Amino acid sequence: MNSANQPMSFLFDDFLLQSTYAKTLYHTYAKNLPIIDYHNHLPPAEVNGNRQFKNLTEAWLAGDHYKWRAMRTLGIPEKYITGEAGPEEKFEKWAYSVPFTIRNPLYHWTHLELKRYFDFEELLSEKNAAEVYAHCNQLLQTPDFSTLGLLGKMKVEVICSTDDPIDSLGDHVDFAQKGNSLQLYPAFRPDKAYAIENPESYLSYLEKLGQAANLKIDSFEDLLAALQVRIAYFHQRGCRLSDHGLEQLYYFEGEDYQIEELFTMIRFGKKLSDSESRFFKFKTLQALCRMYFEKGWVQQFHLGALRNTNTYQLRQLGPDTGFDSIGDFDQAKALAGFLNSLEESEQLTKTILYNLNPRDNAIFATMIGNFNGGEIKGKIQFGSGWWYLDQKDGMEAQINTLSNMGLISCFIGMLTDSRSFLSFPRHEYFRRILCNLFGQDVQNGILPWDEKWLGKIISDICYQNACNYFDFSPKNFDLKS
Repeated sequence: MNSANQPMSFLFDDFLLQSTYAKTLYHTYAKNLPIIDYHNHLPPAEVNGNRQFKNLTEAWLAGDHYKWRAMRTLGIPEKYITGEAGPEEKFEKWAYSVPFTIRNPLYHWTHLELKRYFDFEELLSEKNAAEVYAHCNQLLQTPDFSTLGLLGKMKVEVICSTDDPIDSLGDHVDFAQKGNSLQLYPAFRPDKAYAIENPESYLSYLEKLGQAANLKIDSFEDLLAALQVRIAYFHQRGCRLSDHGLEQLYYFEGEDYQIEELFTMIRFGKKLSDSESRFFKFKTLQALCRMYFEKGWVQQFHLGALRNTNTYQLRQLGPDTGFDSIGDFDQAKALAGFLNSLEESEQLTKTILYNLNPRDNAIFATMIGNFNGGEIKGKIQFGSGWWYLDQKDGMEAQINTLSNMGLISCFIGMLTDSRSFLSFPRHEYFRRILCNLFGQDVQNGILPWDEKWLGKIISDICYQNACNYFDFSPKNFDLKS
């Protein structure tokens, strides 16, 4: 597809690869590897149902906070972002916005996604918006552009969704029964099980959790029992990971409060103090992590987000609409205490720590070394650049910090953390950046040019380490349960 007088893309074969060594590492050892996307927010029903999107706006703009924030910055009215405007109008506003995203990762991601999925080679702008919209919409109606078709284009082997303990997981089991080559697994996300800030909504959630576990939750002990039932349920249906989104982890050395008394206070609608709330979360998370250890799961902690800062927009649009930012929470001491409490009882399972504040990279990179061991390679991981840090500078900083203070050779690599089926070129973006860093070191005389060994390290980081770290296998599904 070519339009008259439209500038061509900058995304040549050697995009981001600034040395012959980087080019060799990427094209020979990274480019064609499959993808294991072990953390994302894709809807399992849309994978299982092999959804066919009606238009490009539906596939590409819906739910994308990154794009929404950029459009708001440009002064575009909300009706063209999350509001009542039609899909073509919304796309036209996004196309208008793209040239103004120059030097933001959106500029790279947008053009990578258009090129990899739709073979669109030009720079997107309002001038070609109508043509691009028509071209992509036509392709989206074909079988190759269903959700499974889109995943297949990127050679995705495994995806792990993010699922609440009360979820039935019916789509996961149904999808496994179909014998697809793609593997879809759940991941246990129990954030609502300790979201006690609003007692009314928390008690409503406990009722749902109790129904899912077939237990009445009248005590903290009952809460843990219900979570244990749901963990067993998830395990039978292939789950081998948990995930938690927190400002920070919590740790108390002693029994500062009576946990059952705190639970009773919550049941009677009383809001806990900040210290009481942190203690409740600490005891709940600690108990959950011991359950994960018994199942041999990997636990993930996404730390550092300051959420829902704009309360006016929260009331207007709800949560997860683009009004969260990087927080400046203290991480080191409580993180060390929490992990140590599990190590002390020999119940620390494989753990991935994701940092959102770049000032804390060195804290996370050194913390993982405190708890590695147990004859498990890379047992505790400093996770890839997350959210605001999954861009070039953020990924380079994470890779360099981990290289300097840990072993980059043991790193399990990239994930999308996305709600979009068009986001998988982010793996390519990561792989190019990774290869370029290694290539630059060779060119600068910092590393030897041992192509086979460096190629193995690159392949391991991009794919093989994740294969070895996670227990992903169709045998994990108890399809009769």
